Amino acid sequence: MMGRTTLAALAVGMALALLPVTSARAANAPTPTAAERFEKLPPEQKEALRAKLREFKAMPPQEQARVRENLQRWRQLPPEERERLRNNLRDFQRLTPQERKAVREQVRDLKGLSTERRAELRQRMRAYLKEHPERREQMMENMRRWRQMSAEQRQEARERLRERRRK
Repeated sequence: MMGRTTLAALAVGMALALLPVTSARAANAPTPTAAERFEKLPPEQKEALRAKLREFKAMPPQEQARVRENLQRWRQLPPEERERLRNNLRDFQRLTPQERKAVREQVRDLKGLSTERRAELRQRMRAYLKEHPERREQMMENMRRWRQMSAEQRQEARERLRERRRK
């Protein structure tokens, strides 16, 4: 699990990597550099990025290396996967502090499983979904609907689910 400073430093790298590229690319002009895109940012965003950079520079070298590796992996992801991850992060940030804590605990518990146990669970889920394509389709549809819900709608759905579990 990444620490707060690691996330902050990764955010700097991602922010610079994701700064909007203007239509210069469409006109076959050279793509603006990160420095050129940075210069076009409003002062508040520049200061926020500078603060994140200071946090990054204050990290131990091993942590900086880990952040750089994560950023490199991010850059190699296909655009669809990046968008999926952005959506997941947005969804996570909309959770209440208690819900975030629960998610972190679940992730920690999953990471605590042996590699063999995780592989076994993955394999069982794949086998189940392969044997029951209608369940897979239903799960995919549910995921699509979930992503389209507002934060309030998701919260209401969670509460309904909790009520059903109590009965």
